[in-house]
Amino acid sequence: MPDQELQSSTETEKLENLAKKIKAWGESLGFQQVAIVEPDLSQASQRLNKWLADGFQGSMQWMGEHGDKRYVVDKLVDHTLRVISVRMDYLADNKMIAVLKNNNKAYISRYALGRDYHKLIRKRLAELVKRIEDELPEMQLSQRPFVDSAPVMEKPLAEQAGLGWIGKNSLLLNKDAGSWFFLGEIYTSLRLPADQAEQPDRCGNCRACLKVCPTDAFPEPYVLDARKCISYLTIENKDAIPEELRPLMGNRVFGCDDCQIICPWNRFASQTKEDDFTPRHNLDDSDLTTLFTWSPEEFLSNTEGSPIRRIGHERWMRNLAVGLGNASGSEDILKVLEARAQHPSPLVQEHVAWAIALQQKKLLTQPVIDNPDTKPE
Repeated sequence: MPDQELQSSTETEKLENLAKKIKAWGESLGFQQVAIVEPDLSQASQRLNKWLADGFQGSMQWMGEHGDKRYVVDKLVDHTLRVISVRMDYLADNKMIAVLKNNNKAYISRYALGRDYHKLIRKRLAELVKRIEDELPEMQLSQRPFVDSAPVMEKPLAEQAGLGWIGKNSLLLNKDAGSWFFLGEIYTSLRLPADQAEQPDRCGNCRACLKVCPTDAFPEPYVLDARKCISYLTIENKDAIPEELRPLMGNRVFGCDDCQIICPWNRFASQTKEDDFTPRHNLDDSDLTTLFTWSPEEFLSNTEGSPIRRIGHERWMRNLAVGLGNASGSEDILKVLEARAQHPSPLVQEHVAWAIALQQKKLLTQPVIDNPDTKPE
């Protein structure tokens, strides 16, 4: 019995030391936070199933697939006992409000301005998995990294790990870092010591994110109706954007950050240390007309390695047409739209026709401004 206790004590100490190493390795790989959780997703699964029953997932039917693999972790990866949850900051821009206020500019969600985070973070997590395995060559480990790429409840897991709390905008908030960050996970069969640092909900009476939402996509705090969310409408939605929601989208052509921009906790967000998240092709400050004139080949070239590419050129044009319809009345914009009126895609045609009608109406009703350089005869 004493030998068993000694063996157990030695094993515990070994795992505690390994947990410290994992966090140090994670930091060296560019993660701002690494934490370990013994997952319990029972409550999160109840919230998810109610959300699905309410139909708030829209066309994202995959959210209800995979059975209970989404919240019973060892059914997704055999023998999983712990989840290593990581955070990586991505904010690399401070022009957000200025771009949103200029309705001739294209607003693209800040996470999508640089390189696709899936590739970058997955590579770093794979390296972390390798270091763990190299540390324990005698053990047959079951480990698998994830980056928003499988039925993983990353926000509830990160919340339990102490990386933050899920706010009223349904995003994970951190008191020291706001919400401008990506999450990643490693499912592992190692019985690592779990962190006991769960952050309390610090939203209090604040309702700023709920009030600022352009399409009123929050039926209640902590609940998002994806069908009305601009991120869903411009990225996940493959069909026509509901006409009643188009005027509310403004110049947001890929995603939406309003509920993050307004959040008081994002005053504490830090700029990213990753060069790969730096904006490419001037996407943080581009005119709607410039992006709308990209050919399919230019779209593929300019979005290489970018998360924007996944929506394809057709939906890119659909989104930009809505933005151009919402822009200030302009003969130049009208000409650009009319040049695409016979686009081969019926989806694009329909949104361009809507935008043309809106631009024509604006040009008819807006006041004529005299050119101050014109001298009376």
